[in-house]
Amino acid sequence: MTRRHLLAWVTALGTAAAARAEPGTGADGSAPYRLDDAEWRRRLTPPQYDVLRRAGTERAFSSPLHAEKRRGTYHCAGCDQALFTSAMKFDSGTGWPSFFETLPGVFALATDFKLLLPRTEYHCARCGGHHGHVFDDGPRPTGKRWCNNGVALRFVPEAA
Repeated sequence: MTRRHLLAWVTALGTAAAARAEPGTGADGSAPYRLDDAEWRRRLTPPQYDVLRRAGTERAFSSPLHAEKRRGTYHCAGCDQALFTSAMKFDSGTGWPSFFETLPGVFALATDFKLLLPRTEYHCARCGGHHGHVFDDGPRPTGKRWCNNGVALRFVPEAA
């Protein structure tokens, strides 16, 4: 197999994993959030669409949410399901908003082979939107690093 064929195969595997992320019931028991592709394109900005619907990745340090320090909640930019609280956030030094824990039941996991080695990617359980990857190099108490694309999030500040 040539290098070009191998890269095409790995890309296809990664795309297939993203395509398998079907919407499901939200963490609060809400109905799956299903839209056709045209509606997703209308509702999301091009960068949001690339990340949430095509499993893209934004450039490191490009999201204003990376430096967000206020108290509040991070929601899915696709369906508005609450995903993380500000108390779960930490500075991983990677350039993406990172969290050591999630709210219960908000993500579905899949294996991604885009970089040849398997990685665990996560998708919003309610709308199926791709958010990022989870790694085992985070801080205590969980040891996890939920590395999230900022464009896939919407920050809701805590009421004063």
